[in-house]
Amino acid sequence: QVQLVESGGGLVQAGGSLRLSCAASGRTLSNCGMGWFRQTPGKEREFVAAISWSGANTAYTDSVKGRFTISRDNAKNSVYLQMNSLKPEDTAVYYCAVDFSFNPDYVPKQLYEYDYWGQGTQVTVSS
Repeated sequence: QVQLVESGGGLVQAGGSLRLSCAASGRTLSNCGMGWFRQTPGKEREFVAAISWSGANTAYTDSVKGRFTISRDNAKNSVYLQMNSLKPEDTAVYYCAVDFSFNPDYVPKQLYEYDYWGQGTQVTVSS
């Protein structure tokens, strides 16, 4: 019912910036929270950031606070992740996801809460 496509990944030097985008199609996402996760080989998928449908509430994992900013444009069914001051440990495949709990102010932070996932975009930060 929902397709998510990430874009904006690439190769950057430490200290650089990238802006990831995720566009949803198939249906509107009214009252749905959206988030970003990342994963490297052999590791669990890690929560990065999430935002409520209203846009009023956000959450970030401690390691990216002050460096990453999540935002969304509901008219475009899109979510974004601005990543600044990138570090080599940020290297991962980044995935966007949508939660169909239909709470306009809720910020989903757990993997199991999400219903649909994109295929991911690679972010590589060189030393």
